[in-house]
Amino acid sequence: MARAPGSWTGGGLTARDALRPKRLARAVFHPAWIPPSVDASVERLKRVRLIAGTVAALGVYTVFQGGFTFDEVLENMLTASAVLLFLTPLTVGVMLWVWRHGGPVRTLKVPLLNSAKLLLLFVGSIVLTVYLLKSAAGSPLLVLFLGPPALWMAVVVVRGAVHVSGNFFGTAGVHRCLPPLLATVTTWLIALFDLATGDLHGLSLTMGVVFILGAPVTVTSIALVEMGRLRRRHGIRLTRHPAAPRPPGTPSVPPQAPPYAPPRATPYPPSPPGRPPYGPGGPYGTGNPYAPPPRPHHPGNPYAPHPGNPYAPGPGGS
Repeated sequence: MARAPGSWTGGGLTARDALRPKRLARAVFHPAWIPPSVDASVERLKRVRLIAGTVAALGVYTVFQGGFTFDEVLENMLTASAVLLFLTPLTVGVMLWVWRHGGPVRTLKVPLLNSAKLLLLFVGSIVLTVYLLKSAAGSPLLVLFLGPPALWMAVVVVRGAVHVSGNFFGTAGVHRCLPPLLATVTTWLIALFDLATGDLHGLSLTMGVVFILGAPVTVTSIALVEMGRLRRRHGIRLTRHPAAPRPPGTPSVPPQAPPYAPPRATPYPPSPPGRPPYGPGGPYGTGNPYAPPPRPHHPGNPYAPHPGNPYAPGPGGS
């Protein structure tokens, strides 16, 4: 399947946008091929899920311990990259195995490859940012050379993480229920890893369990509501193949034309050859709309001589 030029960024990214890390992050980590939300309610739920996922990534319990140290931030970034690199393909692979009876999996090749590229691009950006930050912190001389690009990359990665947490590497292009599923699996894995390693940062076991499990429980609840609305309003089920026909009576999801696609044709069909497009008389009917109204017609010759003498004297003899 050939892709049109500029299909990743939508064709609107310029060289000047390289100086705007927020705009660049949106163009790179929220590509034009990612489908939009099916309705506004699902989009609002996605934003709430994003906030809860951020809480899970940072850890509410660290607020009570004064936050992360710089080295801990870099370590957590690399850990999150490894988790995403392992967990995302594994989860998608399990769902492909579930969908294998509902339709051919090869029809999902293009969106799967796009999502894999976005995942590798994001993980590679994180690794490059961590390397630049660690190298810049090594000596004062390196700070002058590596400090600006390291900070620029940090802004791009942080802004990109916001987009990636919402679209989860564009997996909505594969199946609409994959982003909430991946958000649930990721937050639970991070929470269970903290509980298994006993990384409670000085909190008691009870408080640690409450704060660590609070975020994944919240993300799971929001994800269930999101998938429930997709099922009730649009007939989209997690266990159903994306290309499988929806139940009768459910509204279809309107396809979204990418921004680089040519404009749609006119909704009025062209007229047959040899036939005027508006019929006889043009689009406003027959005749001239600005012509004066017709005068009443009297039979006979209008130029016939009048009977009698037109110069005869009047009744008074004058």
